[in-house]
Amino acid sequence: MIDTNVLVSAALKWKSVPGSIVDLAFNEVIVPLVNKEILEEYRSVLLRPKFHLTEEIVQDIIDEFVSHALDISEEHLDIDLPDPKDRVFYEVTMQARKEEDAYLVTGNIKHFPIKPYVVTPRQMLDIILNATNDHE
Repeated sequence: MIDTNVLVSAALKWKSVPGSIVDLAFNEVIVPLVNKEILEEYRSVLLRPKFHLTEEIVQDIIDEFVSHALDISEEHLDIDLPDPKDRVFYEVTMQARKEEDAYLVTGNIKHFPIKPYVVTPRQMLDIILNATNDHE
């Protein structure tokens, strides 16, 4: 699960840690988790005028995400988060974790419960690198 702030950071600066996370998703190393609400959030935030991204660029990003993503129907959880819009990201992550390992990658780690599967982009890269090294 890639939080909106990671996607925005990647869109604004591809050669960055968030850019590496999204690149891994586009190259099927990471499977992004989405649903309709998350895709709408991605679109509305990426289209904010302050980011200077065109409709075409945003649509390309969303299309690429969807082509590699799993669509997850979240189950409502009784949890209070500082930003109510973050709830769906946490709920989708928790739903996916019922089947297999899933992580919530966010630049706003303090907005979520302290859990080993709520990680920063840098921590996610370290997890992937360690998993890759373990398989060699």
